Amino acid sequence: MLRILAKTVFGFVAISVALTLLYRFVPPPITVTMLVDGNGITKDWQPLSRIDRNMVAAAIAAEDGKFCTHKGFDTDAIEKAFERNAAGGRLRGGSTISQQTAKNVFLWQGDGWTRYMRKGLEVWFTFLIENLWDKRRIMEVYLNVAETGIGTYGVEAGAQRYWGKSASNLTRTEAGRMAAALPSPKTRSVKSPSGFTRRYGNTIAARIGTVKTQGLDSCVYD
Repeated sequence: MLRILAKTVFGFVAISVALTLLYRFVPPPITVTMLVDGNGITKDWQPLSRIDRNMVAAAIAAEDGKFCTHKGFDTDAIEKAFERNAAGGRLRGGSTISQQTAKNVFLWQGDGWTRYMRKGLEVWFTFLIENLWDKRRIMEVYLNVAETGIGTYGVEAGAQRYWGKSASNLTRTEAGRMAAALPSPKTRSVKSPSGFTRRYGNTIAARIGTVKTQGLDSCVYD
């Protein structure tokens, strides 16, 4: 039994490392989330050079202000999320862009006990991409595999869906609204947002300038 277990662990490690190295250069062709999406799949991979810097800044402003300084995990955000969850109410996470990328590319969304199983694997794959990819590649993959609408994946497909144009030419408002919908793209309206999504999108759009001037996206462009 120990020999079988050792072989299983070694095989998993070898395959996961090989796959991570492959995706350092090759776009992930499909993800588990896409496969189980009953709404079909619309996606259009674009290199980061063809994605507007406003979208990168909006993602950092909305999801992970410490993206350029952490090694995959934001301990302060995780501790705050733990405290909020312990106090009761709706569960909220403290995931970084790196963690979300690891989850979106290699794992599944999941609820209940499968969520906790996934979290353990998420730590491993986050460690791998942080050490085998650079920050620019992590951001590039994230913006190409993140769900941006019903059956829509990646910011290029999202930009085409909502505004009929390429993600290479997004305004701050457009980038902010798309980023505001990222946590719940099936329920939050991007093109005609109202209430929280509209206010949050405007807040993100206003933060884009801060991200640029403070160099919070410097690891992506230096």
